[in-house]
Formats: sequence, C-alpha cells, structure tokens
Amino acid sequence: MLTQSISDLDLLKIVDENTLKTYYGCNQEWYGTERQRLSGCGPSVAATIICYLNNKRFSVGVEQRLNSKESCLSLMEEVWKYVTPATEGIPTTKMWLEAVLSYTKAKGLDIKYSLCDLPKEAFFRPSISQVISFIKEALLEDEPVAFLNLCNGEETNLDSWHWVTTVSLNYKKDGSSAFITILDRGKMKTVDLVLWYDTTTLGGGFVSFSLHDPEMGNSDRNN
Repeated sequence: MLTQSISDLDLLKIVDENTLKTYYGCNQEWYGTERQRLSGCGPSVAATIICYLNNKRFSVGVEQRLNSKESCLSLMEEVWKYVTPATEGIPTTKMWLEAVLSYTKAKGLDIKYSLCDLPKEAFFRPSISQVISFIKEALLEDEPVAFLNLCNGEETNLDSWHWVTTVSLNYKKDGSSAFITILDRGKMKTVDLVLWYDTTTLGGGFVSFSLHDPEMGNSDRNN
C-alpha cells in the first residue's frame, strides 16, 4: 500500500481551553444554534481547510495559529455567513465551491481549485483510479480535500448527505484497494473508499483548493 497525506496533521489539532479536550478539525456541534449544528457540516469542512492553510502560513508564529476552539469557532461563524446551507444543506460540490469562492473573494484571497464529481448515474462517474489520483494529487499539494457523501452505500463509517475533510490516503496502484482518513466532528475516521465507490447509489464528490493572499507574496499555486 502507498500513502499520501497532508504534511502536518497537528496543524489541525484544536484544543478546548475549558476542558483541554483535543479535536482534529472543526466540529459542527460547536455552532450556537440547532440549525447550525444539524446542517453545519459544509461550512465546518470549509473552515477546517481554511484553518489548515492558514496555520501552514503562520507555522512559525504559534500565536497566530487557529488552534483553539474559541478561535476556530469564530472562523466557523464567519464562514457560515457565506457557506450557508439551504433547506437540503449543500448537496453539490459546485454549490459548496461557489459559496467558498464568495468567502475568499470577500477576504481578498485568490483561490485555485479542482473538482471531482461522482454523479448519481454510475456510468458517468470517473473510475476509482481517477478518484484516487485526484485525492492523491491534492494531498501531494498539501491540500485537505472536501468530501461530499450523498449516500454511504455499504461503508458504515460515513454519514449520508454529509461533508467531511480528507487528510490522508492509503492505496494500491491498481486501484483495487484504497482507504482515506477523514475528519468528522472533531474525530479521525477511516473510510474504505473502494467500498463506498462501489456501493454508493447517489454518489457525491471531492473538492480541493489553495489560497493566495496578495499581501503575503507568492504562494506555491496561484491563479
């Protein structure tokens, strides 16, 4: 098995200052209202990825990192204003990406992104090898991957109609086996990607993006 992952998972380690409990990534259950807690997976994933990209930039100055529950919740609330779930949540990668773009535009950030959609009709889906390649290439660029799962099929370690953050991939070159590590509600989980691919009836998709702040100089990947 081969492995590809983000470079530093600890950049997504978040501590609750009151309980000293440690989480990985943003947790939608931190939101203040019931609606946000129930439907906040999309904005939480966006906030998690933005948090990671931010913390990479400020990795020398710990005081500038977003590594406390309080600071990450503040980011989540800010992101919610732009990445706002509708009645059915955010059920497509295009809707999620457009919402993220509205946030980054308001913040004066450039963004480069990639999409990998798996439509409901299996005939039109990319091959599992293409899906693995997409995730691998994003992680190689040190970009966590947003994962939309509309139907988990036989993979019981996923919730349906749900967004999570992908941070690592273990796979065989021939695509016969692949497992991803995801962050969901502050916890790490392992998902059998091939099982999900073979059994999901509604599909979903993946989105990766990188940020560039013009005031910070050149980034590795620019528009």
